Amino acid sequence: MKIAVFVNTPAQVHFYKNIVAALEGDGNQVFVLARDYGETIDLLNELDIPFFLFSSQPDLKCGHNTSLPHDVVNAFRYLKGKKIDLTTGWGTYSTFTARLLKVPDITFNDGECTIDAARYAMFKLTYQFTDVFVTPSSFKQELGSKHLKVESYKELAYLHPNYYTPDPSVFDLLGISRSHDYSVLRFNAFDCSHNLGARLTDAEKIALVRELSAYGEVFISSETDVPKQIREHVLNVPNRRIHDVLYYASLFITDTHTMATEAALLGTPTIRSNAFVCDCDTGVFIELEREFQLLLNLKTAAEVAAKAEQLIQDPHTKENWQKKCGRLLERKLDMVALMVSLIEGYPPSVARLNAASAYRGIPLLE
Repeated sequence: MKIAVFVNTPAQVHFYKNIVAALEGDGNQVFVLARDYGETIDLLNELDIPFFLFSSQPDLKCGHNTSLPHDVVNAFRYLKGKKIDLTTGWGTYSTFTARLLKVPDITFNDGECTIDAARYAMFKLTYQFTDVFVTPSSFKQELGSKHLKVESYKELAYLHPNYYTPDPSVFDLLGISRSHDYSVLRFNAFDCSHNLGARLTDAEKIALVRELSAYGEVFISSETDVPKQIREHVLNVPNRRIHDVLYYASLFITDTHTMATEAALLGTPTIRSNAFVCDCDTGVFIELEREFQLLLNLKTAAEVAAKAEQLIQDPHTKENWQKKCGRLLERKLDMVALMVSLIEGYPPSVARLNAASAYRGIPLLE
């Protein structure tokens, strides 16, 4: 098969990197198309993954919505002579390009998008035009016959023990001894597709760093400028080593989403806090908190500070989180093998997909 893979964010690069390798290992030809967003291009280069840049970073907030037609046409022109059999991605770009190419599209998505009206409209439009819509089993909505719920998370395409082994040499990059405790804070660059305005304030960031510094080193990973008072704490390691940083951390606090799930699935005590923490939150975060107790979703900076101090003072916190993580991994599936089965097992009848998955020993949830 000839397969086009669309990646728009660093998290999507991580999601697809092992899927691409597995597909190529099975003799398929894979074309990676990338959007210049955040650290996406840097990560692709670090991982030595060849790609075609189909979309450049817009100058204006929400600019990618207005540039969508141009980006889709750009991707189509690149792919039209390559006799592509199937596209896959997070929808929108891959889905609309597939329609121009007149080939099937498999979309993966793990966020319901119900809070933001603009995102939800694009989400529904994507669903209408894609051929298979794959989500975690924790996804709260039931979308119809094209919707496949699977017992996994997107992060298990790269953090499952089959693919990820922590490397303690990261302590050398951090400049601290391996017995040294440290916390990590992650601040996102929110735009219209990533929850504009849902961030911690600079004052709250400064206060968190000062409080946590009493218990060890504090490192900051940020897509935005960091206040000068805490700039010395900014993390300086290659993008591809961020999961090692998360794995060995005593505590992780973030105002964003994917890295909260990553840290939780690595068995690191994790606190997530932004304006969208509520009972109607994304199903993944609700499941990680309520069923597996691997994630704390807190609304206010005061709650975060109090819980962070409680967790970091308990010498058994990290050990308890690792045990809970082990129980989760006993239930969840290898996302790489699952996605490869879906792609290579196309066309998307439930019977064919289940047959392909059963061949690899991977059950699907209908």
